[in-house]
Amino acid sequence: MNLYEPDLLKTVHNSDELIVAEIRNKNEGALKEAYKAHFPMVLHLVCSNSGTEQEARDVYQEAMIAFYERLQQPGFVLTCKIKTYLYAVCWRLWLKRLGEKKRFLRTTSDIELFIGIEEEMVALDEQEQHYSSMHKAMEQLGEPCLSVIRDYYVNDLSMEAISLKYGYTNADNAKNQKYKCLQRLKKLFFKEHRD
Repeated sequence: MNLYEPDLLKTVHNSDELIVAEIRNKNEGALKEAYKAHFPMVLHLVCSNSGTEQEARDVYQEAMIAFYERLQQPGFVLTCKIKTYLYAVCWRLWLKRLGEKKRFLRTTSDIELFIGIEEEMVALDEQEQHYSSMHKAMEQLGEPCLSVIRDYYVNDLSMEAISLKYGYTNADNAKNQKYKCLQRLKKLFFKEHRD
């Protein structure tokens, strides 16, 4: 069954998470929808900075391929909006092409904007590495720690509810177990992050 319906997505579930999930499932409709949604931004970017519509299409096509390939990588977590990610990738690609053709940007404010995006992308790459390390650490954590941490931090269960669910004698014992689990997770995270 195809969960992606363009009209439904536009009106009810217009979220990057849904689009990303569908692209990961190799849904061509979702990829086309993302392509159509963000191309005008790239067209404006390239045409405002010494480029043509065809060059904008070429840059955008390359960026969309890179985006699709990144989404197929198991550890990749998109930590910004699709629009932000594509804009940053297109900027990099366009600046590279301008450099190759010895053309220049029209305004210095655009260069300053790009420097900010470049710094943001470096921070996003670092954040992505942290998420990947945390994901791997969580996979190694084992039970009951994994469930206790998920129930507390993701499912918002109280220590009393966790105590009842897992058979701890009281909430203080459940809290003690959660603390031990967090310490173990911390060790696994830093071990994974160093490797």
